[in-house]
Amino acid sequence: MKTVIHKADSRGFANHGWLQANHSFSFANYHDPAKINFGALRVLNDDVIAPKMGFGTHPHDNMEIITIPLKGVLKHRDSMHNSWESVLPGEVQVMSAGTGVQHSEINGSQEEHLGLFQIWIMPNQQQVEPRYDQKSFKETDRKNKLQLLVSSMDDESENILKIHQDAKISRIDLDAGKALSYKMKSAQHGVYVMVVYGQVAFGGELLETRDAIGISETATFSAEAIEDTSLLFIEVPLQF
Repeated sequence: MKTVIHKADSRGFANHGWLQANHSFSFANYHDPAKINFGALRVLNDDVIAPKMGFGTHPHDNMEIITIPLKGVLKHRDSMHNSWESVLPGEVQVMSAGTGVQHSEINGSQEEHLGLFQIWIMPNQQQVEPRYDQKSFKETDRKNKLQLLVSSMDDESENILKIHQDAKISRIDLDAGKALSYKMKSAQHGVYVMVVYGQVAFGGELLETRDAIGISETATFSAEAIEDTSLLFIEVPLQF
């Protein structure tokens, strides 16, 4: 099994006043040649946005963009005629930028900070028609078991979100002392695991809140929660 550890305090950080941004991979003014991507996973940003503030209208193309709000309320508007859609904790949003889309993201609260993960995955198809979707996922459905949030377009699973890549995104909330066994999609895949909160052991590696581990070259691996822990799994092809 091959692993790479990214400790929380090793991430790129940008303080824009209204935006506190942590970058797991090179992004904007943060560049680390050792942290460009993990396979098809290009971006994992951990953002905190001040009340009433946000990102003005800006373009994207040929990227699968997944947003997971953790607290507060996200408001989204785009050139596909979605006008200030609310995305709340417990919901997940996907946007296939494809041939090109313009969108805006703001904190929809007048008082509360907005916290979210934004994930960019490089697609396996270029120049697709832009599309948008969001779904709500029950917190109880990830209690000590994997909850699938996002998968590929050809996955026949229902009640999940789909993207143009042979990837999947899952979450689990583990009680202290509980363990998880994870099975890879294939030998060509790797999984990037973010500790949303808690403390967890991956073999001999002990990870804490916002630490991450990239795992590849194995069919399965296990993790044991030392304390109550929430994990985000992003499984992607390593070659694409």
